[in-house]
Amino acid sequence: MARWLWLSVLVVVLDQATKWLAAAMLDPYRPLPLVPLLNLTLMYNEGAAFSFLAGAGGWQRWFFACFAILMSVVLVIWLLRLGPRERLMAAALSLIVGGAVGNLIDRVLTGRVVDFIDLYVGDWHWPAFNVADSAITLGVVLLLLGNLREGKAR
Repeated sequence: MARWLWLSVLVVVLDQATKWLAAAMLDPYRPLPLVPLLNLTLMYNEGAAFSFLAGAGGWQRWFFACFAILMSVVLVIWLLRLGPRERLMAAALSLIVGGAVGNLIDRVLTGRVVDFIDLYVGDWHWPAFNVADSAITLGVVLLLLGNLREGKAR
């Protein structure tokens, strides 16, 4: 199932390219309305999801980097052990690995993750995210769907 790693590489390339474009074209923390309910807003996150531990003093950078490396290795090993018919699981794991590596690159190089997708309703804003975060979320959803489908088959 190593052939699925192309999807991880694609996620990393798209993630890094969009983060580069966001950093080059957007002013930090200044929303650029795109369509109703969606802004592009350049933000930086030194923590994990929802800025968890963002103000922890710097140690979280290496903690989250090590965690991303460990999880990526575990998921790649899992991916390589999948059978040829487990395509949904392979896609899910590849998306998660690509997203983890995309954010890992930011964390190692700059100590913070670039976020720029800003969804909102009225005055309420979902925490900003990026392509890597989207890939991780989609991968987890596919993983859950695959497990539900497998459970029903039994």
